[in-house]
Amino acid sequence: MTQAERIIEFMEEHGSITPMEAFNKLKITKLSTRISEMRADGMEIDGEMVTKKNKYGKTRFMRYTLRG
Repeated sequence: MTQAERIIEFMEEHGSITPMEAFNKLKITKLSTRISEMRADGMEIDGEMVTKKNKYGKTRFMRYTLRG
């Protein structure tokens, strides 16, 4: 199974994916690169910038979802 296929399967099962989820659960380190490649291949994927507080202050990351 390719990384793109694993990402799609994860998003279908969980609704979305973040870089940390991609790394921890799928061992994919460059999620944004895979998403860019998938978009170039015609996949409709939305991205939302999320800001969360952590013990160091605030952190920002992308959350990707399949459109439709």
